[in-house]
Amino acid sequence: MAGSELEKLVRTYYELVDADRLDDMLALFHDEIVYERQGTPTIVGIDALRRFYRDERVIASGAHRLDQVLPGDEWVAVRGGFAGRLRDGSPVDLRFTDWHLFRDGRIVRRESLFPGRTV
Repeated sequence: MAGSELEKLVRTYYELVDADRLDDMLALFHDEIVYERQGTPTIVGIDALRRFYRDERVIASGAHRLDQVLPGDEWVAVRGGFAGRLRDGSPVDLRFTDWHLFRDGRIVRRESLFPGRTV
């Protein structure tokens, strides 16, 4: 896939996760997804990813702001911010950096960093 197509898929991911459209969002991920999140155990497989977003993610709602989206041949890097609420009701406002690796047109690996905070 071309870098512009990968960029579009990554932008769609953030739109879908912010809209709480879990099934549509999960369709962007490969069944063999490996998701590394700073400060949390690695998520392996689509079922574990579904469980994370449905039951374990500490973020309840909010919106991502994408400051930079940098597509390559297989990877897309994203730098931005997120503002919203955690499940305990407290507000959250943080920066993030994500990397998305694609295989067969779907995200097969994702890595997330949150400077100064773990969510």
